[in-house]
Amino acid sequence: MNKRLERARHATVTVIIGALLGVFAGALPVEANDRLAMHSSFPANMVSEGKSTTPIGYAQFCEEYPRDCGSGNARGGKVALTEANFAQLTAINAEVNQRIKPMTDLDHYGVAERWTYAEDGYGDCEEYVLVKRRELIALGWPAETLLITVVRDRENEGHAVLTVVTDRGDLVLDNQESGIVLWHETGYRFVKRQAQGNPDRWVSLGDVMAPLTVGQY
Repeated sequence: MNKRLERARHATVTVIIGALLGVFAGALPVEANDRLAMHSSFPANMVSEGKSTTPIGYAQFCEEYPRDCGSGNARGGKVALTEANFAQLTAINAEVNQRIKPMTDLDHYGVAERWTYAEDGYGDCEEYVLVKRRELIALGWPAETLLITVVRDRENEGHAVLTVVTDRGDLVLDNQESGIVLWHETGYRFVKRQAQGNPDRWVSLGDVMAPLTVGQY
């Protein structure tokens, strides 16, 4: 890549990050989260609406990988979003989206639903989510801010994304989209996700029509 293209790319990334954070240079304003909420008809962070059922795929995943389940901090929390850690989110999201090749669980494993780590490089939406979550935790991101989330996509199909809880709102990492956006900018209907501080418990996000399986890709 020549220097002119590299400078243009860097400038574009800086503008995107600045727009999301509400700042283009200097210290982040303390009240940025409040302004974000004021400029939207949605809360910056999602609000749960009570207990929900645990997806069967997640329950089976925990049997296979017990060390990657449980052990919540019972509190929750939010990541303080900065240009540096947003850039890290962007890099992980893009790298995993490129690394894993889409394949349905039925084609891959011969079953309608299986959640695992796509060690062979193939998977559907849950595999993308699980790998992103594992890699971000390895980089030091708090597990209680990285929540597996079930949605209905724009085609009303079951789908899984990774929600990152930050002080600037809930961000969505998605294998169907290259960009990272706030949850209410996705066009999705949010069904349920892991409870903060207790990842083996799931909470409702308002859409009660939970899909039988999470997704095709």
